[in-house]
Amino acid sequence: MLTPLQVDVGAIASGVNNVWVLTVTFLIFFMHAGFAMLEAGQVRSKNVANQLTKNMLTWSVGVIMFFLVGQGIANFVGGAGFGESFAYVNGGSDAWISWLFGAVFAMTAATIVSGAVAGRAKLRAYVAYTIVLASVIYPVVVGFTWAGGFLASFGFADFAGGMIVHGMGGIAGLTAAAILGPRMDRYNEDGSVNIIPGHSMTFAVLGTLILCFGWYGFNVGTAATVFAAEGSSIALGAFADTVGRVALTTTLGMAAGAIGASAVSMYKTGKVDTLYVANGMLAGLVGITSNTNAITWVGGIVIGFLAGAQLPIVFEFVEKRLKIDDVCAVFPVHGSAGVLGALLLPIFTVGGPSVGQFVPQFVGVAVIAGWTILATGVVFYVIKALGQARVSPEHEREGLDVSEHGVNTYPEFGRPDLATDGGPTPVRMDGGVTGDSTTTPEEEREDA
Repeated sequence: MLTPLQVDVGAIASGVNNVWVLTVTFLIFFMHAGFAMLEAGQVRSKNVANQLTKNMLTWSVGVIMFFLVGQGIANFVGGAGFGESFAYVNGGSDAWISWLFGAVFAMTAATIVSGAVAGRAKLRAYVAYTIVLASVIYPVVVGFTWAGGFLASFGFADFAGGMIVHGMGGIAGLTAAAILGPRMDRYNEDGSVNIIPGHSMTFAVLGTLILCFGWYGFNVGTAATVFAAEGSSIALGAFADTVGRVALTTTLGMAAGAIGASAVSMYKTGKVDTLYVANGMLAGLVGITSNTNAITWVGGIVIGFLAGAQLPIVFEFVEKRLKIDDVCAVFPVHGSAGVLGALLLPIFTVGGPSVGQFVPQFVGVAVIAGWTILATGVVFYVIKALGQARVSPEHEREGLDVSEHGVNTYPEFGRPDLATDGGPTPVRMDGGVTGDSTTTPEEEREDA
């Protein structure tokens, strides 16, 4: 005689939901490969290793600080008691999975800053700022919002971090770049701009496509509940009415962002700039990230297009009017696009324009921007006052790969002997005997 199969629907729902959250978490982590390639492609060949190192240390240093301090600060600012705020540390499997999902968002915000300060910031200055960002600056923003703080109570809406993660990261990057000052030779004495091209368009475009792939984890993954247990039965959770809309508007926003940036680039220069197209895809994604669950598909196209279209305009304004050297355009891609998406949410909501939502969105954007500028400004001004913000002019001219790391990213195309930061003796990276560091490879071959 057969008996009914006894199942614990709660256990099934919990198991499937955890597998889903971990899957999208790993997808978001893979975005760091995209950030590394995108930023490495947009810097000079003499600074590639420095940029890659910053990206790896952002994760390594930042995620530990977010575990030890940051998540607890976020919970505390959000209204939890002190002991409850840090309960996740020994909270068990579900609590640790939830923490890790939040951690990959935090590290995304942190790594955005590295692109703005590329080519002149000391590694120790960047790592010090990453520690503060992961421990305090970003967690306070999360406390105000997702953790239940006053902006959440006021009605501020940001589904997957268009303003909380990307807007905050882009504004922090712009603030840091303004305090550090531009790279050498970026501006002439009369204020005119010299273009310093990146070393690899291929890296930049492939990095962009990796980021676009990982972004589905960001947006679609935020719909974190696949199943919900309802008594003895099981039903769809957020997947019932959220995931399809999020996947659609995310895709449309990405595509429209590339078209918007292309159109403005064509209008301004008569040509379609490849880097603008790549960054336009990302700006479209940023613009759609805060509102992707609540807007119509028409809204997805319009917001994505506008987020891409503003990119060349804002980049030129920052470069030529503000005289800020934002190397990887992190402000127009993440900052202004994030602000735009958050402010446009009330216009394209599914039920029609929501006039009452404008005030919470405006207040939320203003508070997050103000806090980010204040906190980032204090940190970088202190580092600058200590004389630790920028590398020396000699090291900047030589390249940060050699001065900060003692490596050469492309040794076949440069001199084999390297003098590491502060060391008078050249170092052969292949273990061979060093020659006269002033001798060129051609002279060495002639001597041989």
